[in-house]
Amino acid sequence: MAAEKELMIANAIVLQALTAMEEVMGKKGLHAVLRASGLEKFIDNYPPNNLEPAVSFSDYSRLNQAIEDFYGRGGRGILKRIGRASFQYGVREQPTLLGIVGVALKMMPKRQKVKFILNSIGNALKKAHPNTDFWVDDRGPNIAYCARECSLCHGRKSDKPAGHLLVGSLSEAVQWATGEDLPVRETLCIAKGDPYGRWEVEVGG
Repeated sequence: MAAEKELMIANAIVLQALTAMEEVMGKKGLHAVLRASGLEKFIDNYPPNNLEPAVSFSDYSRLNQAIEDFYGRGGRGILKRIGRASFQYGVREQPTLLGIVGVALKMMPKRQKVKFILNSIGNALKKAHPNTDFWVDDRGPNIAYCARECSLCHGRKSDKPAGHLLVGSLSEAVQWATGEDLPVRETLCIAKGDPYGRWEVEVGG
C-alpha cells in the first residue's frame, strides 16, 4: 500500500504565522524555535504570499510544539497571542483569502456574524490546503468550529488540548466580527485521541 501523502500548508498561511510569531516573540525567539523545529530555512527568509505548498503538517506541528517547549508554562498564552496577531495580519494583508472584503457584518445578528467568520477562516484554510475537512456546528447554545485535520497537533500526543494558536485566532476573529470578546475554548483535540478538533465559541444570549 502506498504511503499516505503528507498534507501541506500554503506559503500564505506560513507567512501569516511567521509574521505573527516574530511580532509576539521577537526575532531571537522566532529564530530559536525555527531551529528547534528544523525550519531554519525560514530564518530571515519568509515565504511569498501565495498558495503554493510550503510546510508539511508534521513540520508545522513541531514548530508549535517548539514554542510550547521554549516558553514552558507560558507557551500556551504565547501561542494564543500569536493566533490573535495572525488573524490581525490576515485582515490587513490577506482580506481576499479570508473572504471578508465588502461584507456587511453590521446588518447580521450576532450568531450569524460568528458563523460567518468561522466559515471564513475554514474556507481560507481550505484554499490554502484543499484537503481540509471543516464544518461549523451551530446546533447548541455555543457555535463550534470543527476540523478533522489539524496542523497544530499533527502527530502529537497530549493529555490536554494543543490547538492554542487557533484558540487565539478564533478569539480575535470573533471579536473583529462581533465587537465582543467572546470566550473560545477547545473541547476536542486530535492530539488527545479525539476524532476531530472542536473549538467552541460561547455566544451567549
